[in-house]
Amino acid sequence: MTEERDDIVILTDEDGNEHEFEVVDYFEVDSKEYAILLPLEGEDEEEEEEALIFRVEEDEDGNQVLVEIEDDDEWEKVASAWEAMEGEEEDEEDEEE
Repeated sequence: MTEERDDIVILTDEDGNEHEFEVVDYFEVDSKEYAILLPLEGEDEEEEEEALIFRVEEDEDGNQVLVEIEDDDEWEKVASAWEAMEGEEEDEEDEEE
């Protein structure tokens, strides 16, 4: 029996290849929700994989869907907000040690 995890999503690229991602975090910017995804492939590699950011929206059936951010200004704003949140978490971890 395989264990189904809520924090794993499968995305299909333009070539029809499926890729598994772990949902690392959800956060909000300007009243829109975003998800941070990390690729699960290549976990054994020393090279750190880059996180992907998607906007979370609802389709006409009320299901959550991930939408690629195509607007450069929106991307910069969201990426900056994520980096700021990551910096705050690292500062809190340093204080606890």
